[in-house]
Amino acid sequence: MYDVKSPKAEEFISHEEILDTLKYAEENKHNAQLIDEILAKAALRKGLSHREAAVLLECDIPEKNELIFALAKEIKQEFYGNRIVMFAPLYLSNYCVNGCLYCPYHYKNKHIARKKLTQEEIVKEVVALQDMGHKRLALEAGEDPVNNPIEYILDCIKTIYSIKHKNGAIRRVNVNIAATTVENYRKLKEAGIGTYILFQETYHKENYEMLHPTGPKHNYAYHTEAMDRAMDGGIDDVGLGVLFGLNLYRYDFVGLLMHAEHLEAAKGVGPHTISVPRVCKADDIDPEAFDNGIDDDTFAKIVACIRISVPYTGMIISTRESPKCRERVLELGISQISGGSRTSVGGYAEEEPEEENSAQFDVSDRRTLDQVVNWLMKLGHIPSFCTACYREGRTGDRFMSLVKSGQIANCCQPNALMTLKEYLEDYASEETKKNGEALIAKEINNIPKEKVKDIVKQHLIEIEQGQRDFRL
Repeated sequence: MYDVKSPKAEEFISHEEILDTLKYAEENKHNAQLIDEILAKAALRKGLSHREAAVLLECDIPEKNELIFALAKEIKQEFYGNRIVMFAPLYLSNYCVNGCLYCPYHYKNKHIARKKLTQEEIVKEVVALQDMGHKRLALEAGEDPVNNPIEYILDCIKTIYSIKHKNGAIRRVNVNIAATTVENYRKLKEAGIGTYILFQETYHKENYEMLHPTGPKHNYAYHTEAMDRAMDGGIDDVGLGVLFGLNLYRYDFVGLLMHAEHLEAAKGVGPHTISVPRVCKADDIDPEAFDNGIDDDTFAKIVACIRISVPYTGMIISTRESPKCRERVLELGISQISGGSRTSVGGYAEEEPEEENSAQFDVSDRRTLDQVVNWLMKLGHIPSFCTACYREGRTGDRFMSLVKSGQIANCCQPNALMTLKEYLEDYASEETKKNGEALIAKEINNIPKEKVKDIVKQHLIEIEQGQRDFRL
């Protein structure tokens, strides 16, 4: 029985509903009239149902697909503009008790180097990240109640927030750790986390259990219901994601949107972010072992259809993807990207020796943060290091109401420019600084309110004089 408000995973992610949806999409992929009606609804910027979105994803009429991509670009621009938020992952520990078949951290992997950062090592890593210019981190850790208990994660967060180095500071810590209890989510909230992120991997219950044969993660319902518990624990912002390529992408696309609909219906707030990783090569993982891989064209259409269907959500792409792929999907919906990333435990303060490989996956985009920032600006994007909404309490339903109304741009554009100016003053290469100054001079004219424009101009001068951390 499908029930979007049900607290039970198998009811708000109904297998039968997904199969019916896929059948409906297949039957209507050439239905030009229906597709036009769905596109007309999508143009209202209020989103689409999972069934409507599935029809667009399945559509193979060339001229209609062009309209889908064009609408995705318009919606991305309207909600998020040309701002791209920057972040970096920080892997705390790769000790893990799960047996996930697609992840090299699985407990049977005896030749990967097992590591866990001490608080002293975290200080060194964070200083190195601050010296790059990062202000936002995503913490990653394997599931291991002995080596990585919640107390360890909380200590790490406290350490990270305490580190002030030159003009550097981590202003927002997002957390990607295993599903846990309401009590532990409450502790994470009290520690001051930004977004709680948890990838579903796949919404197909039978395949999920096969891919997670052992360990706590084997429990499909407990994992899938984690976001409900996180919100019950007071966490305002949660981030969804699937690992495309593990299962049939159409199935997981529908499941992902059903999960977003569930959070909106049951908790009043949809996902703050949606991530779109694809299976990629890792220590003892060959992506070709999974026969559901998707090509770049399909991947781009998935991004476009998610943007159209959930227009308010932030969308994240990591350094799993190549520069070419990342460039293509930036304008279709992506609003956050990582730069200068390491997927090993540590590796920022000192490069990890090859024989001590502890990486979760191979990085495709190996450019430095400075190179990524410069590249984004050359493409016409504004690299943003902004964390203002989190720090001003604009989270959860407060953030979503601003996004859905379009008012968030009144804060985001000025904050993006001011945080970019900080980056240029403190960390950028000469070429990047030159390009950034030109971009700021151009983009400041796009701030609609003269009063706000004047405030930003004054703050930009004050940043040049050494002051930091202005935000609207």
